[in-house]
Amino acid sequence: MPRVLIIDDQKEVRAMIAMVLRVNRFEAVEAESGAAGLKAFAESPFDVAIVDIFLGDTSGVEVIASLRERAPALPVIAVSGMTALDFMEQSPHLANVVCLQKPFRPNDLLQALQKAQAATGGELTETV
Repeated sequence: MPRVLIIDDQKEVRAMIAMVLRVNRFEAVEAESGAAGLKAFAESPFDVAIVDIFLGDTSGVEVIASLRERAPALPVIAVSGMTALDFMEQSPHLANVVCLQKPFRPNDLLQALQKAQAATGGELTETV
């Protein structure tokens, strides 16, 4: 069962993402802040990370860069309520990050997971 780390400071968003993932046979681990997400990532391996760009304690871009320093091939989905995610091209750590704009439907999330896995050459699950 693929493990997904969800880093978002909005409890409702984390819960929705986790529910969609669990229904589709993913193991979802929720983190309410960048620091909590990085701690969870350091403690156990994950197959993919879903990171909110605008976190209360830090920048999601910085969190993604930290995750990619530890695991360069990690599939990552960046989520944001902002319309433009052009800044994602500013760092080499952000290469192949799939962007998903809030609000999104469950199917959008599943498609983003498929794109993230394809971008890094990995395979997450047959259900996506």
